Parts: sequence; C-alpha cells; structure tokens
Amino acid sequence: MNLVAIAFSTGWASGVNAYLVVLTLGLADRLGGFEQIPDQLARRDVLVAAGLLFAIELVVDKIPYLDSTWDVVSTVLRPAVGAALGVLVAGDAGASEAVYGTISGGSALASHLVKAGTRLAVNASPEPFTNIGVSVGEDVTVLGVVALLLANPWLAFTLTAVLLVAGITMLALLARLVRRGRARWRRRRSGPSGTVSP
Repeated sequence: MNLVAIAFSTGWASGVNAYLVVLTLGLADRLGGFEQIPDQLARRDVLVAAGLLFAIELVVDKIPYLDSTWDVVSTVLRPAVGAALGVLVAGDAGASEAVYGTISGGSALASHLVKAGTRLAVNASPEPFTNIGVSVGEDVTVLGVVALLLANPWLAFTLTAVLLVAGITMLALLARLVRRGRARWRRRRSGPSGTVSP
C-alpha cells in the first residue's frame, strides 16, 4: 500500500521540479541505500543528466516570463518523468506498473498545471523578486516532500494531497479575480451606449 503514497507524492513533486526529484532520490539511494528508491536513479548518467537539467531550471525558473516558457515545454516532460518514476517504483516492488505510472503521472500533471498557472499570475508583478521567492519556495517544498517521503510515505501523501487541493483552489480564486477585473475594465472602456470608447 505504500506504493500508492510513494507514486502520488513523487508525481506531485515531479510536477513542480522533476529534475530535482530525480537528483535527490538518486543521491539518497547512492548515499543511503534506501530500499524504496529504484536503483536506476542512482546511476551516474542519470545523476549527471538530472543535475544538468536541474541547474538549467534553477536559473530559468527565476526569470519572469522565461519561467512560463519553460513551463510550456515542461508540460510533457514533468508528467512523463512522474509517470516513469511511478513505473520504476512499481517495477521494483513487482506491482502493476501501469497503475502506479498513471497515479504518479496524473499527480505530476495536476501539480504542474497548478505551478504553471501560479507562475502566470506571479508574472503579472513587474519585479523579479516575487518569481525568485516562489521558485525557491517550490524547490524547498520539493526537497521537504522527498525527505518526508523517505521517512513516512503516507505523511508525504497527505501533505502533497493538501498542497494539490490548496493549489487548485487558489488557481480557481485567481481565475475568478481575473474574470472580474476584465469585466470591470470592459465596463470602464464602454461608453453610455455600451460601445467601446476610442
């Protein structure tokens, strides 16, 4: 049953920063020999590739608008990495790979969409410090989730489920605020006859 918690939590974390998840799990397995981490993640080539991609994301993710472009590219990559992690975890345990790949890939896609939507909202701010703060907060949260996952998979599952629901709720509220703002702007631009003023 721990596999459900592991697949969901690694998927959620992958949707936020897939390369940091792979790098952290791989290093943890290499240094600590954790049973629940697939040995493939500790391979040197995997660690080097994850490290390089994380280094790129570490910089790009803090630059307004460039981060959203990176998120568009990552719409395929993050869920794919999440699904692959679910398959690897299930394969190591001799469980149904398709089920756990779907759980992990699905939670990765959901958290990625929350992250991408949040970044679009943050990019409305003209200064770069908000982007930097949000990006650092995401990375710290991912590290915390992975560490918690290794200690207590069900606690990590509970935390990531709460974070996902909170993120979706926040995005829904932001979308409502944006719609209201647009409606007000259109009313101000409209003249008495309802036509847009020049």
